Amino acid sequence: MKVITLCGSTRFKAAYLQAQQDLTLKGNIVISVGLFGHADCIDLTPETKAMLDEMHLRKIDMADEIFVINPRGYVGESTKREIAYAKGHGKAVRYLEVTTS
Repeated sequence: MKVITLCGSTRFKAAYLQAQQDLTLKGNIVISVGLFGHADCIDLTPETKAMLDEMHLRKIDMADEIFVINPRGYVGESTKREIAYAKGHGKAVRYLEVTTS
């Protein structure tokens, strides 16, 4: 059993929920986002966005690895920072979709 934190753009709500289900059914503890700001059109203040970003780094700290939600290979700037953070802290990084670019 591993602890896995999901990372990726919150515009991909359906992919997050599917990955959460799939990884849970494989016997993993899955940590996800607290809300889907992009998908649910939630307007966040800069302060709230910064707080959520910092909170997500703490979720990565708790994990054995991260699983990147990247439909069609999309990885935004926030997710790139999370991937770099995870790698810098010795966490394994897996992807929903493996890209060749």
